[in-house]
Amino acid sequence: MSARSYQRIRTERGGGVETITLVYPERRNAIGPVMVNELLYALDDARAAADVTAIVLTGDGKAFCAGGDFAQMTGGADGPALPPKGDYADLLLTMVNSDKPIVAKVNGAAMGGGLGLVAACTFAIASTEATLGTPEINVGLFPMMIMAVLQRLVPRRRLVEMMLFGEKLTAEEAHRAGIVNRVVTPGELDDAVVQVVSKLVGKSPMALALGLRAFAAQDDLELEAALPLLRGRLGEILATEDAREGLMAFLEKRSPKWTGK
Repeated sequence: MSARSYQRIRTERGGGVETITLVYPERRNAIGPVMVNELLYALDDARAAADVTAIVLTGDGKAFCAGGDFAQMTGGADGPALPPKGDYADLLLTMVNSDKPIVAKVNGAAMGGGLGLVAACTFAIASTEATLGTPEINVGLFPMMIMAVLQRLVPRRRLVEMMLFGEKLTAEEAHRAGIVNRVVTPGELDDAVVQVVSKLVGKSPMALALGLRAFAAQDDLELEAALPLLRGRLGEILATEDAREGLMAFLEKRSPKWTGK
């Protein structure tokens, strides 16, 4: 467990899972430079930890993340207590390129920058009480950085409509748009996330890591470039101890014992 002292987040570790909770309830977990910086530290710590296979990201209270912290945007708050590690664009890149799966537990509103966090996660499970949207245009702004992660999930015309109208989607509408994997009642949310992370924790940590790295590497490539790259990555994963163990366990009709090597 990290011994870092955070202002805007809380971290908990157990059972192969690192849970990162956004904790700024007086601002509905709005995200600003302090929270961004702390998330970068927490994600790096979780990715470096041998006892962490999956990461859960959620919000404290009734909101997931209500969007950007306008007070910090206009210089009305203190800077990061930890040495600066990066900005919001760096955070989205870190999440999209994470070699450990990140599950967004969307317990409430996820607007603007909060929606960007959801879109950058590997999985997203939302409560029926959650709302997700891009309201920036209503205050004279535009969802500049989050459109880069949203366009990987949402069809072009639907995304343009969301951004230009400043739409707020229900969880079911977000599911139909491809933003979340699954929608459940508030009472089912904890169990639904546990089901996802339990499946992940049972997999080879090395296969998860190499698979996610390969997925990120080929994501923007043309087929002619992607296939040779993935051919090389297949050779890399075949050379791992976990692959050898998995194949032997299959042949011997037993459960594999992963070492993460």
